[in-house]
Amino acid sequence: MQLVKIYPDNPNRRAIQQIVEALRNGDIIIYPTDTLYAIGCDALNVRAVERICRIKGIDPDKAHLSIVCHDLSDISRFVRIDNNTHRLMRKNLPGAFTFILPAGSGLPKIYKQRKSVGIRVPDNNIARAIVEELGNPLLSTSISNNHDEPEYTTDPELIAEIYSTQVDCIIDGGYGDTMGSTIIDCTQGEAEIIRQGKGVVEE
Repeated sequence: MQLVKIYPDNPNRRAIQQIVEALRNGDIIIYPTDTLYAIGCDALNVRAVERICRIKGIDPDKAHLSIVCHDLSDISRFVRIDNNTHRLMRKNLPGAFTFILPAGSGLPKIYKQRKSVGIRVPDNNIARAIVEELGNPLLSTSISNNHDEPEYTTDPELIAEIYSTQVDCIIDGGYGDTMGSTIIDCTQGEAEIIRQGKGVVEE
């Protein structure tokens, strides 16, 4: 397991390329977002997705899986977005939000039976640089937040102690947050906040 330091203000391009090469080979990473640190892989790599589900102890056919995209135009490849939702997302992304949207035809195979999927465009340069270089979305799920000491979900070196045998690379992008994203369901026409997290919606 590698622990790779990347500075979020100006991510090192060579380091990003090394991370992306590992993702293309099916590796699992832990990386920073604008909320919690997350476990991620190339969303098009079914074996890697299944491996993450085993790490988290979730059923890939039933779990609420999210994907991280680079920007709004990238999102439209994978989901269906009406005009009102598009305006709302344009005002709030990048940001600490997960938008639940109707699944589109471009989703990876493992999502084909799903009617909806969570979409993130985090306000974090490292996460977005990885996705842009990869050219595919990242499957993403927050690391388990079940420790009494919050440092074990915010400090990359302590995160490494827990996950060193489960993932291939941990990116140290500085201390993470302790609060998850705000989840907004946009599958029924009107946007509905189903979990208030770090993000504050701008209408």
